[in-house]
Amino acid sequence: MSQSELKRTYFQDGLHDNHCYGCGAWNDKGLRIKSYWDGDEAVCTFQPEPHHTAMPPDVMNGGTIAAVIDCHSVCTSIAEAYKTEGRDIGDGKKIWYATASLTVNYRKPTPIDGPVTARARLTEKANNKSLVCVDLFSSQGVLTCDATVLSLRVPDKWTDPTGLFGNIN
Repeated sequence: MSQSELKRTYFQDGLHDNHCYGCGAWNDKGLRIKSYWDGDEAVCTFQPEPHHTAMPPDVMNGGTIAAVIDCHSVCTSIAEAYKTEGRDIGDGKKIWYATASLTVNYRKPTPIDGPVTARARLTEKANNKSLVCVDLFSSQGVLTCDATVLSLRVPDKWTDPTGLFGNIN
């Protein structure tokens, strides 16, 4: 890991007790994506594993791509909300967003031969919602997908460790 990576602040590291399959740092079996600011864009680099394939063994599964884009976008919305409030991610009262809609346009097959990079831009923001546009690039820098994600700010109950429905012991 380079010095700049060691100093980098990842959004997900401040989202304590996040067990999400895609972005949860507390989910050992999840994708555990990492997102960070690069100017006005949020960047996520994800290394697909052999079990993230589609039917062709050299192509990344579309559902995995959608999960990376979805979680990266929601975390971008969360990070932007913390930034707007002048706080570090995770400081003070929790801020959480959830996906209201996700549209992914698969332009080309995404090779699984190296890390993919998602670059997200917040294009619209209102009190409790944000719209994020994302481009996904192959390890060779080819645009393979683009997407839009509408996320909504959700109440504190969303972060309850017993679950949204109170069914988890």
